[in-house]
Amino acid sequence: MSVPAAGTVPPLVAGLCDDAAVFPPGNATLPGAVAAYLDRRGTWYAALAGPLVVHDGLLDALAALLPAGAALPLSVTLPGGPQGLPRVLDRAAALPVRLVSVEIAAPAGTAPDGAAVAPPPTGGPDVYVEIPRDDRRDAFLTGLPAGVLAKFRTGGVRADLHPGEDELAAGLAGAVAAGRPFKATAGLHHAVRHTDPATGFEQHGFLNVLLATDALLRGGTEVDAAALLAERDGAVVAGRVNDLDADRVDRARAAFRSFGTCSITDPLTDLIHLGVCTAPPTEGALP
Repeated sequence: MSVPAAGTVPPLVAGLCDDAAVFPPGNATLPGAVAAYLDRRGTWYAALAGPLVVHDGLLDALAALLPAGAALPLSVTLPGGPQGLPRVLDRAAALPVRLVSVEIAAPAGTAPDGAAVAPPPTGGPDVYVEIPRDDRRDAFLTGLPAGVLAKFRTGGVRADLHPGEDELAAGLAGAVAAGRPFKATAGLHHAVRHTDPATGFEQHGFLNVLLATDALLRGGTEVDAAALLAERDGAVVAGRVNDLDADRVDRARAAFRSFGTCSITDPLTDLIHLGVCTAPPTEGALP
């Protein structure tokens, strides 16, 4: 990967960070999250961010916060399962938003055919279904309808919500083998694997996930992917990322679409530190 020009977001990370500011641990207010998203549109790093992510219960409140024609890119989570999808599609159609994706939970005990819906018609939003962290995982990865994407939970507010390297590597390997693109949610606060100093939680790095995905796409094993997920040396991770050529970047990002993060500036700060992004010379402190 060539060194990016100052003030640009390279294809490796363009649109990688879905703005999940309203979710824990960020817990931003909806007005604050919308205002911050709209304000970011004029910044040099705006292309790093994907859609604003909200749960379906916040759709009605969006109407009063968006100017006409705002076309806010939006991803809506459905924690109650797929039965809420028709209302989300109808409500979003009446708002000045561009519904990019919907993210559907799989309630306990649900089988793949009961958790998923057929993707909307061509031109509709992407449909993600959260892959359970239990013995249903492989059945979901292989049994969801064609065109439905996977969503992996990679963290949360408790230590047990953070899957280990072996578990996540197995999930990523299953998605790659099934040809099923995916996103991640929660826990990917930083670029490189680390122990969170405030909580003691073991947290995955989003660049580690990209490297593990690349390795699997090139025929690597779950063991290879787990080793890359476990790498904590930022210089090593950055070096391997910089070795990715354009074709490998395109393939990895076609598989690993994005991850939800309650902060855009935290990932950006890491990317600048690692040399993946370069701030303009005149850029002051990030907000």
